[in-house]
Amino acid sequence: MNILLLLRRRLLIVLLVGVSFCAIVLHRSFSSTATVQQLNPSTTIITTTAITTIAANQSITPLPERSNLEPGKVRLGRRLFHDVQLSKNDRFSCASCHDLKLGGGDGRIKTVEQENQIGSLNTPTILNASLNFKQFWDGRAANLEDQIDGPIHNPREMATSWSEVVAKLQKDSQYVAAFRQLYGQDIQENVIKDAIATFEKSLTTPNSRFDRFLKGDSNAITPDEKAGHNKFKDYGCIACHQGGNLGGNMYQSMGIMADYFQERGHITKADYGRFNQTGDYRDRHVFKVPSLRNIELTAPYFHDGNAATLSDAVKMMAKYQLGRPIPETDVNLIVQFLKTLTGDMPKEEA
Repeated sequence: MNILLLLRRRLLIVLLVGVSFCAIVLHRSFSSTATVQQLNPSTTIITTTAITTIAANQSITPLPERSNLEPGKVRLGRRLFHDVQLSKNDRFSCASCHDLKLGGGDGRIKTVEQENQIGSLNTPTILNASLNFKQFWDGRAANLEDQIDGPIHNPREMATSWSEVVAKLQKDSQYVAAFRQLYGQDIQENVIKDAIATFEKSLTTPNSRFDRFLKGDSNAITPDEKAGHNKFKDYGCIACHQGGNLGGNMYQSMGIMADYFQERGHITKADYGRFNQTGDYRDRHVFKVPSLRNIELTAPYFHDGNAATLSDAVKMMAKYQLGRPIPETDVNLIVQFLKTLTGDMPKEEA
């Protein structure tokens, strides 16, 4: 009997060590900004625990005030951002999809492209995009400058080339003078991209009510909004949406706790996310986690625009990412908190 008891104790120790090891691995994975989460049903219990544990150690930080950017380059970039000459048919500009009056997106489920074709993805906001660790839903661009290449060359978007764009802009004496003054050179691809990216870097939205709360103004948000913040942390939302941008700093699988795509149906190539870039099976349905800054302005939500309202988005995240239902009262509190994340909008003119 003593031997049997000893064996049982040793088996229990082995199991506890194994579970602890798995939890440590998961903790490191969630803490890494560039680690993809691919979890199978056998790890659901550990994952739920890990999310709660990790969430307790995450925090939200206020957005810093806008950086000191070269005003001339910001003005030049603003003009280029709104210039339809960047498209082949002179009909589309960057602002066609990234309307600053619509929270930096376009308000559509999916982008409307050339010849009124419906795109494959929901337009991400350009506001605070400079704070993202990668650009695009699948993270294929390392920075804002690289991101500009995407729509320029996409036959369904700008459908043009840099040589064509440069040729058009060189016919404009104001552009020629501005580039020579600011960059000391004639118009070329690299300085066009730099000017646009400089303008986009100016599109941050500091001084939200929640930022003011974080800085010590206890009256900046209401008791219900404070309760919503606590629910946001307690349920584990903060495990992916944290830092200054409340997201935009890691990848995550869509549908950790339930099969989102199987239940939604009509799976498209765009739904495969990072897999389309890496070819790695583990990257199927993996996307960059979006920022929650100004989230009340950017409906509909998710890469496919499948959540029409913030309330819908919270409920769907609870089911597919957290694996737990959230009472309607708590959903409403979380939504109230999310609305405190709207900051000061950039001015239309410098």
